[in-house]
Amino acid sequence: MKKLLLSIFVVAGATAFSQKLDKFGADLGKKSVLGKEIRMPYTDVTNYYGFIKPGSAPDEVKNGKKMYYLYVWIPVAAPELGIRMVSPAPDNMKQTAKDYVSADYTANSSDKTSFFDTWITFERADGIFKLDDVAAKAKTAKWTSIETNDDSSEMPAQPSGNKYNSLMRITSELSNPTKSLVMGLYRIGFTTYKTGEVQGSFLAQLGAPVSLPGVAIAVKPEDLAKMKK
Repeated sequence: MKKLLLSIFVVAGATAFSQKLDKFGADLGKKSVLGKEIRMPYTDVTNYYGFIKPGSAPDEVKNGKKMYYLYVWIPVAAPELGIRMVSPAPDNMKQTAKDYVSADYTANSSDKTSFFDTWITFERADGIFKLDDVAAKAKTAKWTSIETNDDSSEMPAQPSGNKYNSLMRITSELSNPTKSLVMGLYRIGFTTYKTGEVQGSFLAQLGAPVSLPGVAIAVKPEDLAKMKK
């Protein structure tokens, strides 16, 4: 009886839990005031709402991890990019016509109990600088790793109470090809850091301190040209 009551309490607590996501602040222009970091919000933020069904096949198994990918077209060089992911998707975000919302997210948006410990990567496809080349070259492209992140203390806690959501900020370094944020094809990889399945809703955000007209996000690289907003 005690176990049953505990299980009900845990499920009810997870259902009532609501993550609140603050504005996405940039490194560019960051200041310290009285020991507190002050960041100006990114002026260009692209949102992708997704949902991974339990048992969904990954895009790739890499180093023993089931990896899922979001492909991103960056139309112009950027001085900085920020990427963050939160699971489950927060309730305090109002979707707009500019957001990318997957059909699976729409069909399962009422599920507030499924989530995963996010772990994200950001990679660039070598030698793809034209959107017209993406469909033909993406599947055989060599990918350069730019950054990875597991847990960020800046992100809200998950229903478990743990701060297992992810965030990274990347400053472009023109002298360093690995960190040069030029126009081209990129991808956000995500999985769960600990043993377990990637399942439930998530929100992925791409932020920039400059306008990125023509930025696009899709689960298939060949769909990027159609998804451009």
